[in-house]
Amino acid sequence: MKKKSIAILGSTGSIGQSTLQVLKKSNEYRVELLAANKNYLKIVNQVKSFKPNILVINNKNIFLKIKKEYQNKKIIILNSFENVQKYTNKINTTVSAIPGIAGLEPTIIFTKMSKKILIANKEAIICGWHLIKKNSVKYKTEIVPIDSEHFSINMLLQNQLINQIEKIYITASGGPFLNLNLNKFKNIKPINAIKHPKWSMGKKISVDSATLMNKVLEVTEAVRLFPFSLKKYEIIIHPNSLIHAIIKLNNGTSVYLYHLPDMRIPIANALLKNFNYNKFFNKKIKNYDKIQNLTFLKVDKKRFPSLNLIPEMNRGKSSAIIINAANEIFVDEFLNNNINFTDIVNFLKLVIKDKSYIKTSNLSADSVKNIYVIDGWARKTALKIIERKKSH
Repeated sequence: MKKKSIAILGSTGSIGQSTLQVLKKSNEYRVELLAANKNYLKIVNQVKSFKPNILVINNKNIFLKIKKEYQNKKIIILNSFENVQKYTNKINTTVSAIPGIAGLEPTIIFTKMSKKILIANKEAIICGWHLIKKNSVKYKTEIVPIDSEHFSINMLLQNQLINQIEKIYITASGGPFLNLNLNKFKNIKPINAIKHPKWSMGKKISVDSATLMNKVLEVTEAVRLFPFSLKKYEIIIHPNSLIHAIIKLNNGTSVYLYHLPDMRIPIANALLKNFNYNKFFNKKIKNYDKIQNLTFLKVDKKRFPSLNLIPEMNRGKSSAIIINAANEIFVDEFLNNNINFTDIVNFLKLVIKDKSYIKTSNLSADSVKNIYVIDGWARKTALKIIERKKSH
């Protein structure tokens, strides 16, 4: 059987690594391309294990180091995605998992080259879905979301009539501070915020999970991906992290998808035809049948004020681009101990109050260039707010 070709954008991140774990157990795919940034040791190990034909290394220093390391090998090593189409034929499947706005342009490029895109990049969907969608229609590329929530909604919708759907609940674990005394929030340190109780994720998304900003992004993402308005969606707390979406139907019933907090499950189901979790990972699923212990809670907006940003995220043409970019800056500044945990959402509100915000949020985002202009304004504004607060 001829193996299908696969490209993994963001191969050293948590989604990329989970994808490679799945591929290790399957003989359906050959790795055509890996794209990474600066984790030298992981890149070298991945090249050794998966022997890709093409490597795209974004970081200049690491690119030069890798280029030197493999100078006598047949592997093609590039420093950007610009000319990638010269070196590879049509790719069967691309996993788009470069975090942040940096993942948008590569996703658009690979939509032209792939039969299928498995997308896990929230920011690419939030900021440039219209461009991705346009290309996917033009080049007949199937787009499959693999974030656990959107993967679940996608699976559930396959068995439902669209006009029967009354409500879609997106679940949130509540992160590490679900039960922390509110008085202690201002003293939260990065080391505590990145310790997610259920999922193993990168630092940025772990902080988003602690503020619930990840759910603000996920609702906005769902509005782009599925044919429903914002008012159909609601976020609920589900500390078990076993149910990722619930669809309430107008016939009085609800349906949900249940799976362990293991990203290999949505990835493997999206990649493989006959995926059997137990056989695949040689693993008995602990507590899988304890459905009677499931817990659901209403979101406390005092604890998670980020949820108040959902209407604003979906108001102006480019509001989502601005809030997403400013959030990236504030999370980064928090991780570097420059601002407090509670400042993240408070400062996002200050961005929205900026005198140029309304004008910028109504700018058209009809090209990658324009998206970067809007994104750039948001980042500069976010940094100005931090500087202003420091000088007071």
